[in-house]
Amino acid sequence: MSEKTMPILPCRTIQPVLDFYTTLGFEVTFQQKSPSPYAVVQCGGIQLRFFGMKHYEPTASFSTCIVQTDDIDGLHETFRTRLKAAYGRVPNRGLPRIGPLKNASHGVRQFLMTDPGGNCIRIGQQMSDDQHHRPAPKGTFARAVHHASLLADSKEDLTGAAQIIDRALRLRDERPTPVELLRLLVLRADVATRLGDGDAAMSALAAATAVHLTAEEKESVHDDLKRLTQLLD
Repeated sequence: MSEKTMPILPCRTIQPVLDFYTTLGFEVTFQQKSPSPYAVVQCGGIQLRFFGMKHYEPTASFSTCIVQTDDIDGLHETFRTRLKAAYGRVPNRGLPRIGPLKNASHGVRQFLMTDPGGNCIRIGQQMSDDQHHRPAPKGTFARAVHHASLLADSKEDLTGAAQIIDRALRLRDERPTPVELLRLLVLRADVATRLGDGDAAMSALAAATAVHLTAEEKESVHDDLKRLTQLLD
């Protein structure tokens, strides 16, 4: 037997969704306007299908799908570059938007992208055969990064993520290592940017750039430093 699964994602109107994906480098391989709006886009081995639904609300959408790739870094960079060329910036809040690239706690390196229809496309590269979420770290600040990242990127609860980080940064009886501080500040700047809180973002970015790291420490936070550079751009 040979089977394929082809999820069809909803949107209020199809054309803005098609425009978004063609900006990313997808090709519209099929489009139907009647009797019901329907379209297919494809880029390499990624194929996405959409249907129009007049009373659908994109901002209240829970629709999602997973895309697996063996070049997550390359795909993320390509999508960011194309979006910046089209919009003059990389959209990181509202619709559409693209999230940061990072290693998730279930052995996947991934980023989340949400299209104008409100569909969250979870694009990832499996880095481990164990797909269970790893336990939270025991250290105070590593645990704060862990939980704040889950809230910000998996649940998109940016306010909750900001609260966790702010509580950790206010502690006086325990201080983070330079690596922990850098990760907390970059994540706080990222969250603030996505919330549209420019003052908090600028404050966290200024503090993050002042953190001194050794060459070995810089290597251990390569993704965080790359995200810092993106946020400063």
